[in-house]
Amino acid sequence: MTRPAGADEIELLRSMVAVPSFSGQECELAGLLTERMAAVGFDTHVDAVGNVHGEVGDPSGPEVLMLGHIDTVPGTLPVRLDGDVLSGRGSVDAKGSLATMICAAARLADRIQGRLVVIGAVGEEATSHGARHLLHRSAPDALIIGEPSGVHSIGIGYKGVFRFRMEFTQPPAHTSSDQPTAAEAAFAFWQTLRTELAPEHQDAPLFDRALPTIVGMTADLERARLEISCRTPLGFDASALTSWLGAVPGSRVTVIEEVPAVRASRTNPVVRALGAALSSRGARPVPKLKLGTSDWNVVAQYWPVPTAAYGPGNSRLCHSDDEHIEIPEYLAAIDVLTDALPRLVDSLRSAPGHHDAAQTGKGASDSDRRTQEAGRPHLESATGGAAASR
Repeated sequence: MTRPAGADEIELLRSMVAVPSFSGQECELAGLLTERMAAVGFDTHVDAVGNVHGEVGDPSGPEVLMLGHIDTVPGTLPVRLDGDVLSGRGSVDAKGSLATMICAAARLADRIQGRLVVIGAVGEEATSHGARHLLHRSAPDALIIGEPSGVHSIGIGYKGVFRFRMEFTQPPAHTSSDQPTAAEAAFAFWQTLRTELAPEHQDAPLFDRALPTIVGMTADLERARLEISCRTPLGFDASALTSWLGAVPGSRVTVIEEVPAVRASRTNPVVRALGAALSSRGARPVPKLKLGTSDWNVVAQYWPVPTAAYGPGNSRLCHSDDEHIEIPEYLAAIDVLTDALPRLVDSLRSAPGHHDAAQTGKGASDSDRRTQEAGRPHLESATGGAAASR
């Protein structure tokens, strides 16, 4: 059985980037991936909503699910492989990560003592309906989210999002009246909201703050509407905010989306396995906290299992007109994940049902300790336009 190697791995990613797959238009890429994955040994299928599933390995062993996404934000970019640089929409966010997971799993298909499942979900850049469809399945033993962390970094957390609409109405009045207009009521509300959500300590890390942003607005004398996306920290009380919003005079609130923040222990088995693989290559693992939101946030409440995010690419290029990925970084990420997966499966086999104990860091190897002691996690902001909410 042939396995993708070198040029084949590059061609897989190039072909994926060459197929446009905006949210809601992923069918062609799903067909391509089903064919390519089956050719290298995966059992594949496409589910009812369009998610691509592939499975290799030993079905009697622990299950590691690698969850990426096949959709991209809108915007067509020229697809160009120029030396060691592949440019095109989705090269970083997040076809590079998905291709990395496919290639690593294919390399290990005949020798891994666990079940490796790769899923390319639809709709991550929109409503995450692909990930939500997966919630009916049983939880895996461990989860790796395919998002661009950078080859030497490990994603250990994402902020949540609370998105809502506020509508204000005021009776008709002449502009010479001292009665506030609907537009003024909306502006006053925005100022009050920012004060209400301000951190108790101004030096609080961005990951620990609620960060509201106006993402849509219409206003005149009688009616005003604000659509607000609030990036939320761990432990954010969305129900309390909803109650507070509902008590604002002269307004109506509609909650559009509520997804809690997530954060992994730096000593959980997934983080440790990735850290050990990086350390074995002489790299110092860098933990990263993301200020955006991903499918991890959606599944975390239903799959309380060891999780981390990993994938090649500079996330600052996500959604940009300069989206591109360095081929050497992509190939290096495949090597790292190929090394990390057996480590992860071995840890799950040796301590089934004891994930919490593993997260304490007791008995960690030297490479594990380097991951734990890597210092304060790096913060990485979301970028892009309307779809940057994911």
